[in-house]
Amino acid sequence: MRYASIPPGYLTTQLAAKACGVEPATIRDWVRRGLLQRAAGSSRHPLYLVDAVTAAKVTAKPTRPGQRATR
Repeated sequence: MRYASIPPGYLTTQLAAKACGVEPATIRDWVRRGLLQRAAGSSRHPLYLVDAVTAAKVTAKPTRPGQRATR
């Protein structure tokens, strides 16, 4: 399901990734890790609140052994 128009205040996975300067896989990873919650849409085509996406972007990400350091 592609959206004909996205409700105001929501972003698709692609738009959220573009807004954060990351890949869509990173947005899906943030959801899997509990840093970002789906707000609407379906499991295959979720929508995220703009405020939640910007909050997830600035949230300190946990590090794992062997993970590359960022900035």
